[in-house]
Amino acid sequence: MSLTHTDQDRPELQKAIEEMAEAGFTGVTLRVHDERGEWVGSAGVSELGESAGPPVDGHVRIGSNTKTFTATVVLQLVAEGVIRLDDPVAGHLPGFGLDRRITARMLLQHTSGVFNFTGEYYDDGTFAPGIAATTAGREWVDDRFRTYRPEELVRLALSKPARFEPGTDWSYSNTNYVLARLLIERVTGRSLAEEMQRLIIGPLGLSGTSLPGTGVEIPEPHAHAYYRYEDAGRQETVDVTRHNPSWISTGGDMISTTKDLHTFVSALLGGRLLPAPLLAEMCTPHPKVGYGLGVFVQDMGDGGTVITHNGGAAGHGALMYSTPDGSKTLTAALNYVDDAAMSLAAAFQKATQGLVDEVFGGGRPVSSEPSELSETPDPVEPAAR
Repeated sequence: MSLTHTDQDRPELQKAIEEMAEAGFTGVTLRVHDERGEWVGSAGVSELGESAGPPVDGHVRIGSNTKTFTATVVLQLVAEGVIRLDDPVAGHLPGFGLDRRITARMLLQHTSGVFNFTGEYYDDGTFAPGIAATTAGREWVDDRFRTYRPEELVRLALSKPARFEPGTDWSYSNTNYVLARLLIERVTGRSLAEEMQRLIIGPLGLSGTSLPGTGVEIPEPHAHAYYRYEDAGRQETVDVTRHNPSWISTGGDMISTTKDLHTFVSALLGGRLLPAPLLAEMCTPHPKVGYGLGVFVQDMGDGGTVITHNGGAAGHGALMYSTPDGSKTLTAALNYVDDAAMSLAAAFQKATQGLVDEVFGGGRPVSSEPSELSETPDPVEPAAR
């Protein structure tokens, strides 16, 4: 039985999250499981203008951690013989005109070359916009309850030139995971939510985890999320906790808690969800960026690694780190004021690396991989690109 420690038991962890709050995050909740047991702490506030801290077991929009859940479902269907990892996806998804060289593996590893429907930044600095929902500023705020169908997002992406030939390069694209969702639903005849419940949420008892679909609510308790934009020369800050997440779909629409994220990642890497060969495939990194199948494989600089995925969605964010065997985990929920300039990105990178150093490196600096601050409602894709 794990023990829940107080703030004073791990002052270095409490200090780290307090520094995140001081750097500009509205609130942070951190959960660590390691050889010393379980530690949970929080810093900052749940809501601007209020004094209450963020709820320790609060719900949060987990952004691109959704991708790890979705990749796990695809690999579970591979284990069941429903999908083959290296078969063309086009055969299951006729009508989109998909390149027949694109496989399920390429979707999960971001090597398909398919245009990112939230917009593409190219190496020469040019930007190709995606859906209207990723327009920065008041446009998104005013339109944040609109419903987008997954097929609509895919068709928009496929109307744009591919970034590269399938399998020849790596580029982070939310479209890959919307296609993965459609693939799951086509081969099973059930919704992704139903398959997620059958394969992950139900077996692990993840009572705080859900796929909201087009629902705008987030279950209580939760901290609040904000978006800041300029209008007629004035800065406006809007509470965007309630919004329709269909604009990001399986690129980052799920809701969870730090407790559920710990349970999930420790079970996944502990071998409870996938056969060993498929788990090994999941954690084999692409040489360019270190991305496996739905996870980043981060070099610790001493021959060790951590398995991770972070994510954010319009003022909410989540961190998920684990040792490769699932025995030590770090999960966190963030709330913040998002903006088009991603002004918290640098603070996020520094603070997150500090947490990883403390938990997985014994306080010493370890190698850094890109982290993902936000699938912000603007054209700027997260740093994990």
